Amino acid sequence: MASTDLPDLHLARPSSPNGTGVLVLSGSSGRVEVARADLLARQGVQALTYRWFGGPGQPPGICEQPLELFEPALDLLATECERIVLVGVSKSAEAFLLYAAHDPRVDGVVALAPSHVAWANVGAGADGQSRPQRSSWSWRGVPVPFVSYDDDLPVAGDPPEFRPVYEHSLRAYPAAVDAARIPVEQIFAEVVLAAGEDDRVWPAADSAREVEARRAAYGLPTTLVTHPSAGHRAVLPGEPAAGGGARMARGGSAQ
Repeated sequence: MASTDLPDLHLARPSSPNGTGVLVLSGSSGRVEVARADLLARQGVQALTYRWFGGPGQPPGICEQPLELFEPALDLLATECERIVLVGVSKSAEAFLLYAAHDPRVDGVVALAPSHVAWANVGAGADGQSRPQRSSWSWRGVPVPFVSYDDDLPVAGDPPEFRPVYEHSLRAYPAAVDAARIPVEQIFAEVVLAAGEDDRVWPAADSAREVEARRAAYGLPTTLVTHPSAGHRAVLPGEPAAGGGARMARGGSAQ
């Protein structure tokens, strides 16, 4: 496999490869998904993960993150794999749905706790500033249209629950929501969405249904899985529960 400069790269190789390569990235925790990549490799896929922000020489947050920075990882997988799948959660699910609309090499997207729109930045950009608000993403140097947050809206709860902030923005800025909708009708890969109705970070289940409906309007199939008691963090069968990340309410339970 060709060399790469992807930071903290972890490539999990299966003992019996099935021809599928998976790029699996964390959400806003910035965690390198080593355990998840190893788990997927045990199922026969070649799984790649790396640190996509927050490391040395990288922006500390997700702020105008160039989506094309995912291309080298796909280039790497494509050297040995016949099929490429993206597995993302929360912010990386948002990113992967956006990216898959641009790269026809993507054969499948698994979006856990997804969004149907692009949001404002989470954390600081390369300039070290988190305000004024900017898009989380850019494409070929152009910021992706985004939905902003109302900085005057208090965040309630202990630990803080951010879902009401996102729901408020979706109601308060309808024009921005329309402009920021992810063009999932341009994804001709297989799309699988999984979300919990008890997600306390953002309304992932509602967003997943929006994605499904938009694709259905264009005659595109989508697999949607929801659970009434599940929260923001999805745990795959045989996977240990992840820790870390910012202190916030996520919903769900240990089960």
